[in-house]
Amino acid sequence: MIRTVAETGSTNADLLELARGGAEDGLWLRAIRQTAGRGRLGREWSSPEGNLYASTLVRLRPNDPPAASLALVAAVALQETVSTFLVAGICQGTTDASETLVLKWPNDLLLADAKLSGILLERADNAVIVGYGVNIAHHPDLPDRATTDLAAHGVVVEPAMFLEILADSFARWIGRWRTEGIAPVRERWVDCAHPAGTALTARLPDGSGIDGLFVGLDTDGALILRLASGERRVIHAADVFLL
Repeated sequence: MIRTVAETGSTNADLLELARGGAEDGLWLRAIRQTAGRGRLGREWSSPEGNLYASTLVRLRPNDPPAASLALVAAVALQETVSTFLVAGICQGTTDASETLVLKWPNDLLLADAKLSGILLERADNAVIVGYGVNIAHHPDLPDRATTDLAAHGVVVEPAMFLEILADSFARWIGRWRTEGIAPVRERWVDCAHPAGTALTARLPDGSGIDGLFVGLDTDGALILRLASGERRVIHAADVFLL
C-alpha cells in the first residue's frame, strides 16, 4: 500500500513512528515535498517538489538474511526501475540508451557519472525503513560530487508513477532475498556496478581515507578494495568516490 502526503519533515521519520505503532510490512509513504529530508550520516537532503521522496517498511522475519543487505535490495530495485524509464521511450526519444547507469557502494545510483539518487536505511527493533530520494525533475548543486536528474536526460515521469514501478520491483527483489538469500541480489548488484578494477577512494567514519581498486562485495555486501600493497581491505562503512 502507498500513502501520499502533501508535505512532511521526513518520510523515514514518519514511517519509523508508524512502525512503532504497528504498521505492517510493505507499507510505503511518499511525500510530495519534505522540509527536513536527510541522507546518510545526518546530511540534509534537498527536497523540492517534483522529485521522489518515499520510504517503505520491511518487517524482519526470523529466517531473513542480515538486515544490512537490504541496502543491496533497495539499490537493485532502483536501478531496475530507472533502467525501465530510460529504455521505455517515456523519454520521448531524447535519451541515449548508452549513457551509463551505475550502482556505487554503499547507496548511490549514478547516471552518466553523476549522482541521481540516494538510499537511507534506518532500523527500530524488527522494523527497517528503506528511504529513497530520487532526482526526477531537479538536482542540487553539491560541492563534492556531480549530480543530475532524470529530466536532464529527457525522462518525463511523475513521481507517483515512478514509485508504482519502484514498489513492484522492490517487492520482487524482497521476495528473492527472503527465499533465495543474498546471493542473487549481490550478483545483480555487482552486474550493475562499476567494473572490477575501478579506482575508488573510501572516506571512513574516523575521517581517514583509503584508495584502492574495486574488487567486488563480500558475502554480506561489504565493499572489497585492493590496495596498492596488494592487500584486500573489506569496508563496512564509508563514503565512496570514483577517482
